[in-house]
Amino acid sequence: MNKEEMTILVVEDDSNLGRMLSDYLRVKGYQVILKKDGEEGYQAFLEEKITLCLLDVMMPKKDGFTLAKDIRKLKSKVPIIFLTAKSMEEDVKEGFKSGADDYITKPFSMEVLQMRIEAVMRRVSEMKEELSAKKEFKIKDFTFYPNKRLIIKGNEEKKLTSKENDLLKLLVIYEGEVVDRNDALKMIWGDDNYFNSRSMDVYITKLRKIFKEDGNIQIINSHGKGFKLLVE
Repeated sequence: MNKEEMTILVVEDDSNLGRMLSDYLRVKGYQVILKKDGEEGYQAFLEEKITLCLLDVMMPKKDGFTLAKDIRKLKSKVPIIFLTAKSMEEDVKEGFKSGADDYITKPFSMEVLQMRIEAVMRRVSEMKEELSAKKEFKIKDFTFYPNKRLIIKGNEEKKLTSKENDLLKLLVIYEGEVVDRNDALKMIWGDDNYFNSRSMDVYITKLRKIFKEDGNIQIINSHGKGFKLLVE
């Protein structure tokens, strides 16, 4: 993923540090959304397509640990890096329990922060590549074989069309994350024009019908931005 395609959510109650962070990251080519407390940060996460979160730990209204837990409750796998003035071992443990992918202690250099961001995103990219190469996925009681365009539950088999298959594989790889509508159209249809967009909606409806009897599997619209597979 190119930097210009990444949106970093920075949640930091220190206005000076928050502004420095957002200015630096924008200069480096990232899109940045800056919020000053955990509640604003959570709302921004719901409304925007976030690639990575930088969360201060000590914040008003909702601290960074609580915000991270709330994000993970959404089944989101978006990477999280905590920013904190504390260096106690228990705080580090609490951070990782809350769903952190990395942890950086203040004060820190902007160059080190950028290196941490790049390292986390490399790990995420490598995991996505491994998932993309998988030949079998478990979705609750369903087994999905993308190479065979086949989905099985018990003794029932359903052969998928190529578009259904490609869409489902994309949703499974990015489970818990928003799959951007335009990105999916370009990847699968080659063009994000109106007619292809309507066609994609039809195939999403078909996929929903496959899972409709299992209330723990949902393909939901995400604020008009795209679709998300949620598996409870």
